[in-house]
Amino acid sequence: SPFLSSLLNAAKQLIAAGGRHGEGLIGGACWDAGGIGREGEVLISGLPVDAQYPPYFPCGPYTPMRGALSTVWFDRWKISNECPEHIETIDSMCQVLTNVIDDEVKNGISKNRIILGGFSMGGGMAMHLAYRYHQDVAGVFALSSFLNKTSAVYQALQKNESVLPELFQCHGTADELVLHSWGEETNKMLNSLGVATSFHSFPNLNHELHKTELEKLSSWILKKLPVETAMSNK
Repeated sequence: SPFLSSLLNAAKQLIAAGGRHGEGLIGGACWDAGGIGREGEVLISGLPVDAQYPPYFPCGPYTPMRGALSTVWFDRWKISNECPEHIETIDSMCQVLTNVIDDEVKNGISKNRIILGGFSMGGGMAMHLAYRYHQDVAGVFALSSFLNKTSAVYQALQKNESVLPELFQCHGTADELVLHSWGEETNKMLNSLGVATSFHSFPNLNHELHKTELEKLSSWILKKLPVETAMSNK
C-alpha cells in the first residue's frame, strides 16, 4: 500500500544514514467501513524492511457494518465523534500492541526510538496507545483520524504532568467519512492538554492518502529519529 511504502522508505533512509535495522517505526494502516484498500497492514520496528508484516488484530464484528466481520483495530458504536468510545475493544487492542512494543524493547529498541501512528482507525489506535499507555515514545502520527469528544485519551491527559510525545496530523478537507473538523478538533483538544501538535490540511482530499502528505510524514519521521541518535545507539 502507499502507506507502507512511505514508511518503508523512511526506514530505508534511516538505515542508510546509520540507524539500526528497521529501528523506530511502528505504524498501522487500518481502513474504516467502506473497505478502501487492504486492511490491517502493520510495520513493526526491528524487523527487516522487506519482510511481510502480519496484522496484530483479529477479525471481529464491526457495529457500523451491522455487525459484519471486519479486520479493524477496534469496534465503534458508529462513525461519529459524538458517541461514546467502544472502550472494551480499544483497551484489548492496546494490550496486544503493548506486548508488541515490549518485545521490541527487549530486542534492544529504546522507547524513545519508537514512533506510533496510522491512517484512519490506525491513527486513533496510535493516539490511545501513546497518550494513555506509552507517553515515552518518540512521536505519534494520525492521518485522517479523530478521537471522540469524550475520549479516554482526553481524560487520561487531564491528570498528566509529564512531557508528551509530539503529534503529527494530516487530514483532507473533502473527507466524507472522517470529517476534517473532527481531526481539527482532536488536534486542538490534545494541544490544550499539553501535546505539541501540528495539523496539515489537504484541499479536495477525501478519505485517502496523498503523495505530498506521505512525503511530509517521511520527513517528520526522520526528524524525530535523527541519525546521530541512531548512531549513538548502535
